[in-house]
Amino acid sequence: MNVLLIIVTLGFAGFTAYAFIKAGLHKLQTPAYKLLEAGWGWVAKAPKGTTKFIGLAEVLGGLGVILAPVAVTVFNFDWALILGVLAGAGLTLVMILANIVHIARKEIKYSYKSGVMLLVVSLITTILLAFYPTA
Repeated sequence: MNVLLIIVTLGFAGFTAYAFIKAGLHKLQTPAYKLLEAGWGWVAKAPKGTTKFIGLAEVLGGLGVILAPVAVTVFNFDWALILGVLAGAGLTLVMILANIVHIARKEIKYSYKSGVMLLVVSLITTILLAFYPTA
């Protein structure tokens, strides 16, 4: 059972990391005008640099939720676990705020499809990392 929980925790952390790193890199690498052309209307109303800040937060959070449990499990760096929990909590907050923005702008398709799923996955990852140390 111990091994199963480690696998589940690392699986959720891995999926969360992949999804957020991919989304964050997209925001960091894509110019604002291309995001607007793709239908990201909120970019026009957001203060300058907000999209890049969100992208950076997603990349760092994604790295945190996967590197922290690996550091604990592989290298026995117990101090790193709190970093994973904080990264997961930060990603959960990012997704809560993103869903609020999309719902307020009546962009339900963004909230419903990936937003809710990523919110749930980041929340589960945070809970798993907080309550089940992977070491």
